[in-house]
Amino acid sequence: DTLRRAHAVHPCAAMQTEYSPMTRQAEIGVLDACKELGVTFVAFSPVGRGFLTGGFKADQIWGKGDLRGHWPRFQEPNFSANMKLVADYDAIAAAAGVTPSQLAMGWVLAKGDHIVTIPGSQNIAHVEENIARWDWVPDAATIARVDALINQDTVAGARYTPGMQAAIDTEEFADA
Repeated sequence: DTLRRAHAVHPCAAMQTEYSPMTRQAEIGVLDACKELGVTFVAFSPVGRGFLTGGFKADQIWGKGDLRGHWPRFQEPNFSANMKLVADYDAIAAAAGVTPSQLAMGWVLAKGDHIVTIPGSQNIAHVEENIARWDWVPDAATIARVDALINQDTVAGARYTPGMQAAIDTEEFADA
């Protein structure tokens, strides 16, 4: 609704929000609204705030100032439950011949021709990995495996704390 109201006042060129297999709220209506209005959807954190990079360990310790340590899906028991999903996700990436990050970005981009992605890259090695397979497109079977494994019903823990969630304008899935 916010995008439609803004677009009615002045055409919007792009809308940016978080989108990855781990965070699917954009699928409720924003992706469709962007496509309908001709608005580019800019997906940030396509690697699920780092979950889908293959870089987390079971005993992950969050550095000082790392907000993830305060978010529900990165706290126990949610973190361990999500790491179990990630192990199977990593196997899907390996079977596809790509890194977990490349699979996440390919998955996001395959969701629509009006979607672009901006992964946060902390170093040159991440940038090189992100662009190494820039033209790779996952096949339908790979997308279906990711969709079945990681989605709003299987990810443990909320995206944000209740206070943070109340401060942002985003759609939420109805409780099952």
